[in-house]
Order: sequence, then C-alpha cells, then structure tokens
Amino acid sequence: MENIYIYMLAALAFLAIADLVVGVSNDAVNFLNSAIGSKAVSFKTIMIVASIGVAVGALTSSGMMEVARKGIFNPGEFMFDEIMVIFMAVMLTDILLLDFFNTLGLPTSTTVSIVFELLGASVAVALIKIYADDSQSIIDLGNYINNEKAIEIILGILLSVVVAFTIGAIIQYISRLMLSFKFEEKPVWYSAIFSGFAVTSIMYFIIVKGLKNATFVPASIKDFLSSSPMTFIALSFIAFTLLSMVAIKLFNAKIYTIIIIIGTFALAVAFAGNDLVNFIGVPIAAYNSYEAWSVSGIQPSNYVMTALGEPVQTEPLLLLIAGLIMVLTLWFSSKAKAVVKTSVDLSRQDEVKERFEPNYLSRNIVRLTIGLNDSMNRILPESFKNWSNLRFVQPTSVVKTKDKPAFDLVRASVNLMVASVLISIATSMKLPLSTTYVTFMVAMGTSLADRAWGSESAVYRVAGVLNVIGGWFFTAFSAFVAAAIMAYILFYGKGYALVGLFIVAILLITRNYLSHRKSSKIMKEEDRLERAESSSTQGVIYESALNIANVVKRGNKIYSSAINGLAVQDLKLLKKNRTQVDKLSDEIDGLKDNLFYFIRNLDGASESASTFYINILSHLQDMTQSLEYISKASHKHVNNNHKKLKFSQIKELKDLDNHLETLFMSTQEAFESHSFEKIGAVIEKKPQTFELVKAKIQKQVERTRNEESSPKNTTLYFSLLLETKDLLTAMMNLLEEYYHSHDSSVEPAQPNGDK
Repeated sequence: MENIYIYMLAALAFLAIADLVVGVSNDAVNFLNSAIGSKAVSFKTIMIVASIGVAVGALTSSGMMEVARKGIFNPGEFMFDEIMVIFMAVMLTDILLLDFFNTLGLPTSTTVSIVFELLGASVAVALIKIYADDSQSIIDLGNYINNEKAIEIILGILLSVVVAFTIGAIIQYISRLMLSFKFEEKPVWYSAIFSGFAVTSIMYFIIVKGLKNATFVPASIKDFLSSSPMTFIALSFIAFTLLSMVAIKLFNAKIYTIIIIIGTFALAVAFAGNDLVNFIGVPIAAYNSYEAWSVSGIQPSNYVMTALGEPVQTEPLLLLIAGLIMVLTLWFSSKAKAVVKTSVDLSRQDEVKERFEPNYLSRNIVRLTIGLNDSMNRILPESFKNWSNLRFVQPTSVVKTKDKPAFDLVRASVNLMVASVLISIATSMKLPLSTTYVTFMVAMGTSLADRAWGSESAVYRVAGVLNVIGGWFFTAFSAFVAAAIMAYILFYGKGYALVGLFIVAILLITRNYLSHRKSSKIMKEEDRLERAESSSTQGVIYESALNIANVVKRGNKIYSSAINGLAVQDLKLLKKNRTQVDKLSDEIDGLKDNLFYFIRNLDGASESASTFYINILSHLQDMTQSLEYISKASHKHVNNNHKKLKFSQIKELKDLDNHLETLFMSTQEAFESHSFEKIGAVIEKKPQTFELVKAKIQKQVERTRNEESSPKNTTLYFSLLLETKDLLTAMMNLLEEYYHSHDSSVEPAQPNGDK
C-alpha cells in the first residue's frame, strides 16, 4: 500500500515539470507582450532579460508556497491518503486544462485554475467524508474549507480585473497628456521625470518586495526597507530621475527602451515569484506530506495532516531547477508565441485583421461608451478638449509596414510599470493574484485610454476582451468540476485510477501537441496569401503573382474535390472542402481589408497601381464566391440525401474538371515563374472553354426535356455549370488584367521598407 504513494510522488514530479512547461507557455504573455508589441529591442534581447528575471523570481518565491498547503482547505481536517488524492487530482486537471487553452492560443489564468482545482478537489473529498459519517451533514463542509482565505483569494482575483483595467487606463491617459505621441521631441526633463517615476515604482515593488522572501538578503537591509519605505521611495525617485537625466544628456540613452527592459525583467521576476506556486506548490506540498507521514508510523487513513499548517521554507535547489525549466520553456515553446499574439493584437494601435467576431454584448458596450463619451464632452471645456486632442495626434510620417510596432514605447512602459506594481503588492501580501488577469487587463486599459479602440476596431476588441474574460470564468468552473471528478475517481479507483488517468493525460497532451504543431505548419505554408506593399503597378504585378498562383492552385483543388465528392457521395470530403473554401475566402477578405493602407503607401505618381490592385482583388473575390457556391451546393445536396447525379452527368462534370485542371495548371505555372507572356496562351483558350460549358448546358436542357425526373438534380447541375461559367469569366478577366498591364521593359518597384 505504501508503494502507491511513492508512485504518486513520481507522477506528481513528472506532472510538475510538464505543468511548468505548459504554464510558462500560457503565462509568457504576462511579461513579453509589452516588449514584443513595442519592438523596443530585439526578440533575442527580450528573451535574455526575461529569462534572467524568471530565474531570479523563482529563487525568491518560497513564501507563496503556503497557498497550496493551507490557503484553500484546512489540512487538519484531512488524512494523509485524502490529501494525496486531492493533490493528484489537482495536478492532473491543471495540466490538461492549461494545455487545452494554450492549444487554442488563448491566455488563461494559472492562478484561477490552481485555486479552483484545489477548491473542487477538497470539496469532493470533504463531501465523501461527510456522507460516510452519519454524525455530519452538508453544513459541516465549512469546517474542511478555509472559507475566509479562499473568499479573500477569489475576490482578489475578480477585483483585479476592474482594478487593473481602471488604473492602467488612468495612468496611460495621464502619461499621454504629459508626453503625447511626440514624446521624443519633449524636453529632457519630461522623460527624466517619467523614467524616475517608472523605475522607482518597478524597483521598489519588484526587487524590494521580492527580496523579502529571499534567504540571502541580510536582515539589516530588510529591516530598513520595512521601517522606512517612504524614505527609500523618495531617495530612489530623486536618484533615478537624476541618473536618467545624465544618461540622456551625456550618453544619448534611449530612456524608454531602458524602462521597457527593466520592466520586462521586473515583471518576469514578479511572474515567477507569484506564479511558481501554481506549478510546483502542490507537488512540494505532497512531498512534505509524505515526509511527515513516512516517519510517523501511523496508517495513511489515520494520519491527520496538521503538518501542512506549519510554515516550511522551500529548498532553494528545487526553486532553481523550476526556474531553469521555465527559462528553457520560454525559449523553445511555440505555443507561448501564439498566446502572446492574441494579447498584442487586441491592444494594437493600428488596424489589424481582427480575430474575434462582434457580439450582442460588445456592440452594446461600445454604444454605451460612445454615449458616455458624448456626455463627458458636453461637460468638459472646449479649450481642454482641443488641447487634449492634440496630445493624441499620431505622427503621420509613419507608414504601415510588417515591422511596425503594435504600440509605442510610452504605452509599453506604462503596461510594465502598472502591472509590476499591482502584482508585486499582491505578492507581498501573499495573495496569489492572477498575473494573467492583471497584465492582460492593464494592456486593455492602456489601449482604451490611448484611443487604440477606434470606431473601426472597438467592437472587435471589446468582443476579444469579453472572450478572454469569459475563458477565465470557464476556467474557474471547469477547474472546479474537473478536479472534483478526478478526486472522486482517484478516491475510489486507487492505483488503477491513478495509472489510467495518468496515461490519459499523457495521450491528450501528446495529441494536442501534434495538433498544434500541424496547425502551426499550416499557418506557415507557402499557399498563405500575402499583402501587397509595392508602390507601382509593375511592383504589384510581381509581388502579387504568387498570390494568384496560390489562389488558382487552391481553387483547382477545391473545384476537383467538389466534383469528386459529388461523384462518390463523399460527405466528409465535401465538408472538408467547404472549410477550405471558407479559409480562402477569409484570406481574400484580409487582402481587401489591407486596401486602405496599400493606397496610403502609394507614391504620388503611381496611383494607377491602386486601380490595378482593386481590380485584381475584385476578380479574386468573384472567383472565390463561385468556388464557395459550387462547394456549398455540392455539400448541401449530398448532406440532404438527395438523388445521386446520373452517370452521364458525372462523366460530363469530370470532363469539364479535367479541362479546367489543365487551364488552372498552365495559369499557376505562368504566375509562379513570373512568365506573364504565357498568360496570352491561356487567354487564347477562352472561346474553346466557354463553348465546352455551353455544350454541357445544352445537353442538360435536352435531358431535362426528355428523361430527367429529379428537380433537385437538375437544379444542382445547372447551378454547377453556371457557376463554373462565372468562375471562368472572373479568371479570364483577371488574366487579361495582368496581360494588358504587364510591361517587361519596366523594372518593378520594391515594397516600402525593402532594399
């Protein structure tokens, strides 16, 4: 019987390592998004700074480990065997839940998950004990749960959403009024004061508060910091302001970049110091429990776990190992990059292809906010409104390129400063505040205050925020329920349940990893359409050629799949085909969304390029609409179990498909090789191709008069032929546009920003 607990500890150790990997992939957004979004320094520099911060934070996080031991439940009410069931259920649930969110690319809260998992598992075991004891009732559940502390933690997590958003918005608004978007043109003392305030806040709340838990800091220094905090803050502000002034004057230092580097380091320290408990707190508590029980000589079901109520200092070696695992994950996790992208895109200053669709709630929130803004504008003096509006005018010289930062250095600095302060205050109070909640909501608050959510994007951004927040609440609910179910299974299933659940967890994580890897490859595939950025007609022709080749290639595949799916009544193939055509249509829409920026980037003498670009986008859209109709009509026919097409109809469609395939492949080859002269040979086949479609239509007319008995078949067949005709028309118009616009004697211009 004793061996099962050794196996549990081994499983918990493995899960702790896996949870560190999965958790850091999720929480990298907390300290990377501001530095990455602002492009203040290179990605490599950001990673080095963050890695050092994570390592330092891990070594100073031992004080937070108390949350896993006694923050949610009363350990004195549980026996050793029950405690091990609780801890095992928590870790199995945690790793599966976090991996699920990472695979979706959504940031979720590791703090929320661990708190509600501990709550769910302990409630489940407590209920088992209550119903097994006739002298107890459901009312006694309060004896098992640390109600006061649990409520304090949960309320702190929920309030952090409002507090982080509000404070982030206020500080950003004040900072922007002070510095405007032309902050680099301001007098030196503006930047020096901002730097002094920012660095003082970060250094005090991160380094000082973090060092309170470190074993290597002398007691005299800790006493001074505790007894004279205001003196330390005042001296720090003066010192950092003067240092910033000197650095700017003498060394021409980029002070905002320095703030971002310090802030990234500080936030990484805060993250590791606050969130490490979420990953290894439970396994360490389980190991401490085993240590206490193994020397007691008492049966597992009789040993009361009062030992967990006593303070224990975590081994520095364990913290160091955990920190190293976190650092390695930071460098090599592709999922971390996906999660960071979600947060950066939602706070981006310029327009971006929005990931989230607006909903009823987001539309009404935007309407309400517009109404409140209009009311405020009626109250505020006209002079203040004019002055403040000037502070939010962005420089017009900046052109849109792929490398443009999502937001400027001032906003990135405020993000890091406010998030660092809020997280560190909670850490110093030993409250497991959600770093994800805080950093995400601060970023959203600063983007709102910075007027990044304009009328073009507000409804999408709000919908995105609501989706992420909804995901957090889903995390809480699912963590509670899943951990409770895991605890029930483990309590009654013992060793068999442990082995079974452990294998299931490994299989699910492996499957999600392979699925994410596959989807990442698809996102990087060569067929993905790219935005045009050239500033001349010949430049657009050359730059967009691969896009045309890709559309033709994918269109050929979509058309053939629709015909083949109809021929063999393959519903699965037709359903997959619909997904492919929807994806292609979305990418064409993305290119159209970029039209505004494309036209803005044009040289004054190259405006004919805009007409050409608009025309080819229109032809591409016509092509995808025809493919979309063909694909969906075919799927609908088979899905509704309508009568199969006749052999003669299938044969004619296959004949047409073969002809189109030859046409498509010739077109694809011409565009891939930039041999635009070959387009003429394809255009010459236009009369022959249209005559073929016309002949097929005429045959079906004769069949309908003499032998056709199915209205659905007739409707589908005519629809396919007519849409094929429209597809060919759009394609030939596209080819003629390129053929007549291409001039081989003109050297194509390069996209803006290229050399």
